[in-house]
Amino acid sequence: MTSRPSSSSAAVRAAALVVAVGVTCALHIGKLPVAIPALQSGLGVGLVQAGFLLSLVQLAGMTLGLFVGLAADRLGPRRVMLFGLIGLALGSAWGAMAVSPADLLASRALEGLGFLLAVLPAPGLIRRHVADPRLLAKALGWWGAYMPLGTALALLLGAPVIEWLGWRAVWLGLTACSLLALVGLWRGLPPDAVLAGQGASIAPRLRRTLAAPGPWLVALAFFLYSGQWLAVVGFLPTILAQAGFGGMTAGVLSAGAAAVNMAGNIGAGRWIARGGRPRVVMGFAYLAMGVGAMLAFGLQDAPVVQYLAILAFSGLGGLIPGTLFGLAIRLAPGEDTLSTTVGWMQQFSALGQFAGPPFVAWVATQMGGWQLTWVVTGAASLLGLWVAHRIQRTLPA
Repeated sequence: MTSRPSSSSAAVRAAALVVAVGVTCALHIGKLPVAIPALQSGLGVGLVQAGFLLSLVQLAGMTLGLFVGLAADRLGPRRVMLFGLIGLALGSAWGAMAVSPADLLASRALEGLGFLLAVLPAPGLIRRHVADPRLLAKALGWWGAYMPLGTALALLLGAPVIEWLGWRAVWLGLTACSLLALVGLWRGLPPDAVLAGQGASIAPRLRRTLAAPGPWLVALAFFLYSGQWLAVVGFLPTILAQAGFGGMTAGVLSAGAAAVNMAGNIGAGRWIARGGRPRVVMGFAYLAMGVGAMLAFGLQDAPVVQYLAILAFSGLGGLIPGTLFGLAIRLAPGEDTLSTTVGWMQQFSALGQFAGPPFVAWVATQMGGWQLTWVVTGAASLLGLWVAHRIQRTLPA
């Protein structure tokens, strides 16, 4: 097993590097929402196709998350992350050359595989380099913020780049970002000294993970969060454009809604580090998401209140992933199943992100508007309250 840095400053640098790599990966997720109008006009992408473009990047995670986690526990997290960054770069370059929606869908599937390989082992890699429990809780809270930070940057910077250079320039630019992240990770962290889990059979680790209740509970909790968050934030630029906002304005407002999610992730790490109970943290977050979505989509002709409700939905909802990454480490059946447990959680997270946007798009199409979106998100939030209670009862004393 790779030795951990002896100083807290070295641990902070290692965690910061992993989080930075995660942000570059999240840029690939966030580049699409703001590009949907350009893709609709340039490639003839329909609304439901746009929903699948938003979610197809999660196909690999939805089907392979558990097995990638097993591979990361056995081969080493740094090694697997490097392969993932290569996949992201190739997928984005392929997408930049797309001439039809089918080409773009195929490239997103490859990006999804690269994304999964690049981000899934990250919590285990942070755990290797950060020994102090309080610092680890904070570091995992920051890791939970990689997605909203990357999404916000992509939404904020993507709109002007698309307006000036076209959407293909964004895809090519992120190819270069992935290659830079690869070099940074390769040079910045030591190699996996030995094969993680060397000599251990995969089957027993798989059975131990799936036989324990903890991995199932954190996976279901992430499923209930991720599907509704991506459905709301992912379609926000389209909703704002339909409401008459310009492309730049819609991009800035959408970036704000994604960026505020960081506060919840980081706040969760600090709250848990100070002794916060996961049931309270997650229960409060699910309740805020349910009420926020109800106000955002249930009200009519109140744009300021509706946008503030979406900010609350995203910001307070960020408490959930910031808590779950730490819980996955605590509820893993053993040290040799950390990435496997995170992989199972990632698989359910990807399932939520795959199913959420197309389902919400279908409801909006059937109803002729977005006014019943809150019913879907509200049902997920109510079930999330029960899961948070079950997680608290499962935690070791």
